[in-house]
Amino acid sequence: MEFDFTWILLGLPIAFALGWIASRLDLRQMRLANRQAPRAYFKGLNYLLNEQQDQAIDAFIEAVQNDPDTSELHFALGNLFRRRGEYDRAVRVHEHLLSRADLSNADRQRAQHGLALDYLKAGLLDRAEEALRKLEGTSYEGQARMARMAIYERSREWPEAAAVALLLEKTGEVDFSVRMAHYQCEQAREWVQKGDPTAAIELLQATLQSHPHAARPRILLGQLQLNQGQSRAAFDTLALLFERQDNAAPLAAASLVKAALGCGMGTDAQRLLEAHYQKLPCIDVLNAITEIHQTGTATHTTADSEALDRYLGHLQKQPSLMAASRWLTGARQGQPALPEPVQKALEHATKPLARYRCAACGFEAKEHFWHCPGCQAWDSYPPKRVEEI
Repeated sequence: MEFDFTWILLGLPIAFALGWIASRLDLRQMRLANRQAPRAYFKGLNYLLNEQQDQAIDAFIEAVQNDPDTSELHFALGNLFRRRGEYDRAVRVHEHLLSRADLSNADRQRAQHGLALDYLKAGLLDRAEEALRKLEGTSYEGQARMARMAIYERSREWPEAAAVALLLEKTGEVDFSVRMAHYQCEQAREWVQKGDPTAAIELLQATLQSHPHAARPRILLGQLQLNQGQSRAAFDTLALLFERQDNAAPLAAASLVKAALGCGMGTDAQRLLEAHYQKLPCIDVLNAITEIHQTGTATHTTADSEALDRYLGHLQKQPSLMAASRWLTGARQGQPALPEPVQKALEHATKPLARYRCAACGFEAKEHFWHCPGCQAWDSYPPKRVEEI
């Protein structure tokens, strides 16, 4: 039986036609998909610009489904989920990106950084720390270290925070010497709470050797020495703040007076306080001068009269309701007392003015904070009362 080549000749054009039709269908589908992906992308961008985040997320999800290999859409989707507080969905997006073998090194680092931010925003500090450690040696190293340092501060892991601060300082971009002094002060406070003030004093003395110009360890050391009955050592420690006209000296004025009275250095303390007050008038220093002068004056009448003159002189330099209240209270000694409603009104008016206010977030407190409990900023509290700022 002979093979008929006619069928082959007829079949070739048919096969060619079918292949051409199939290719055209594939090309049409590809063009349709390419049109749909940009359309969904631009639709999501438009929603995002109009702050319609729900619609934007739906549009980006559609775009990702049409083109699952586009990493930029995944990054945009992950950021949107994080901004909305849907941290579990943001984590899944970034974990999906990290699981892809075809992801470039730069995008892998970016996805790792996004995953760390997801954990950080969600409050999962342990997972965030682990994710941030994986960014060592990458272009996100500096940001990751800053985030780790913030984590250690929140969890009060001061040695770990100091170690990261030292790494950041070695880069030469930022000076963290004052921050590290704060960490050591926090450790000293913990030693005191544990009932070991001796270890706290030794730590603060070492801190002053490495950071001699830091005010906080000197103030804290003086207060600890005073509590331990070491009045002369406390006086020598605190006196240096006033000798060098440190801006934070008013915070130590009351402690300096106690130390001076305990070791018989009242005259020296008064000289230091008055010299500081002449250059930097402050109500706390003025109160300390009045207290130590009244202690050393033979007659109370003379001391009270001189105190009134001081408060009146302070009012001439700068208006102060706290100074006016003290002058008014002292001026009426030997006279009928102020009516009770007037006294209450003065106390009510002066209490808010005697607080300290954070310059970063405005958080107010009765005591001075070195680390703002509101915004977590360091050294954001001026050493002056609200009225004097």
